[in-house]
Amino acid sequence: MTEGNFVDYVKVHLESGKGGKGSVHLHREKFITKGGPDGGDGGRGGHIIVRGNKNLWTLLSFKYTRTFRAGHGEHGSKNRSTGADGEDVFIDVPLGTVIKDAETHEVLFEVTEDQDEKIIVKGGMGGRGNWHFKTSTNQTPRYAQPGMEGEELDLIFELKVLADVGLVGFPNAGKSTLLSVLTSAKPKIADYEFTTLKPNLGIVQYRDFQSFVIADIPGIIEGAAEGRGLGHYFLRHIERNSTLLFLISADTNDIKEEYEILLDELRRYNPDLLEKKRLLAISKSDMLDEELMAEMKKELDKEFKEIPYMFISSVAQLGLVELKDKLWAMLND
Repeated sequence: MTEGNFVDYVKVHLESGKGGKGSVHLHREKFITKGGPDGGDGGRGGHIIVRGNKNLWTLLSFKYTRTFRAGHGEHGSKNRSTGADGEDVFIDVPLGTVIKDAETHEVLFEVTEDQDEKIIVKGGMGGRGNWHFKTSTNQTPRYAQPGMEGEELDLIFELKVLADVGLVGFPNAGKSTLLSVLTSAKPKIADYEFTTLKPNLGIVQYRDFQSFVIADIPGIIEGAAEGRGLGHYFLRHIERNSTLLFLISADTNDIKEEYEILLDELRRYNPDLLEKKRLLAISKSDMLDEELMAEMKKELDKEFKEIPYMFISSVAQLGLVELKDKLWAMLND
């Protein structure tokens, strides 16, 4: 999944179909002079239906098509023939898509299961034909109901990536490099901040043909919850991760301080994120000798008594097997 193809927020306009008109018809047949009313009902207008699709990872298709219109119902006809229903429109979205009202921003529902369907805009009902209105005092009604108008709605589709593990860290902490080593994903990697502009997903192959999904979220900086930097656009994706892997570089001045800043940004965005399982990985540990690493461990043991931590290096392949073992254990605990 390349950065240019990743779209996670779109606004769409939906219009359901109008119901068909009921028919005003009086039966005429040889030897039957007064057959009575036999006008059929109009068909209902087409619905617009949202459907989950596990094979989609992005809202890219809505980048080019943002207006959807369902078909109108056909009019009723003689012999009580009901008009055909308008054609329904199915909109496939990735799992993890949140549907919101564009005006109120109220969450209408979330798509979490493959092939799960929900009528999002109902088509107008078809009008009843004149045979419905026949009574003992009005045996030849010459009127029928018109079809009901369809509905128009502006909605927001917001994708929250479904991944088992979310990488959380400052820009240039080594998240993309770690993703490229653990998975077959090929994220853009460079030695400057904000290399990652969109979330990247990768599948980590584990023992016995098992696997789990890991997501590289663009770097978070202090003030992200208020809109600074790029990471605040993608904090929503962390909400769907069951485990958060905090990645902090070994050459940072204060590991504890950086961890607290990241934690505070998550807290300000959504306090529920603090309920998720957390693991701290000290990246770029190949720069440390044994003596320096031992000193850092003593300090980290004091500062991180409740959060497990480990030293890793994506370039030197240091501690990666242990990291996968730990993540797998946390995911299946």
